[in-house]
Amino acid sequence: MPEANGKFEDALAELEGIVQRLEKGELPLEESLAAFERGMALVRQLGDRLTQVEERVDVLLRSETGKMLLRPLRDDET
Repeated sequence: MPEANGKFEDALAELEGIVQRLEKGELPLEESLAAFERGMALVRQLGDRLTQVEERVDVLLRSETGKMLLRPLRDDET
């Protein structure tokens, strides 16, 4: 699924750029508003993608009997 990963990474990088531009406070009001709206759309998109990934991980962690084998991630797994 490299394409999905690339899209996620691209969206995250775009969001980071928007945040940096907004933090500088140098954009005119209309551009700031447009950037904020785009940033919020990216946040929703990224959140949806993370939810999808979480659901796939949950499915992969199901045992053969159908019971969930949920456990917290270890520090070396992040």
